[in-house]
Amino acid sequence: MRLILVYVSVLALSLGTITVARRGMPGKFCWCWSGDQHMTAGPKPQLERNEYVSYGSYGSEADWNDPNRILPLDYNQDQGRRVFYEHCVWCHADTTPAGPSNRSNVNPDPPLMNDGNILNKESDASLRKIIALGGSSVGKSPMMPPYGATLTEEEIDDLITYIRVIAVPEYKQSAKENSALRN
Repeated sequence: MRLILVYVSVLALSLGTITVARRGMPGKFCWCWSGDQHMTAGPKPQLERNEYVSYGSYGSEADWNDPNRILPLDYNQDQGRRVFYEHCVWCHADTTPAGPSNRSNVNPDPPLMNDGNILNKESDASLRKIIALGGSSVGKSPMMPPYGATLTEEEIDDLITYIRVIAVPEYKQSAKENSALRN
């Protein structure tokens, strides 16, 4: 019992000393960090963002030719972007998240995914067929593998919408495609 009284007395004296010291010191007293490292509760600082994504966008992509131009992506376009970076970037871009692409090792050179001069000439149905069946089945490069068993129809359609958004020159739907979309 006597030991408990001694312990409680020492504890009370220590806490009292700390309380008095805190009141007499400017700033916060903390034995664990120096004053400039002391952590305080409060709102998290907001980081500045270098890009503006419009309302309703799910993601964005920097224009491959002008990194200062940010392209907002809707849900399907963003899903197409995901598919592109999982399956297509290795041959249809000059650089990948991991470094240089494999494009220089493929013969003939596959078109860049944003090359509107080539891909804008292909209809959505034609692109869908090339992606699903592979290049050799449609008279294109046999180096293009078929993705019909790997990707769902929805993923292929999302990929096509992504291709259309990043195309340079910009993709413009034909009157025939516009009427097909409306019906």
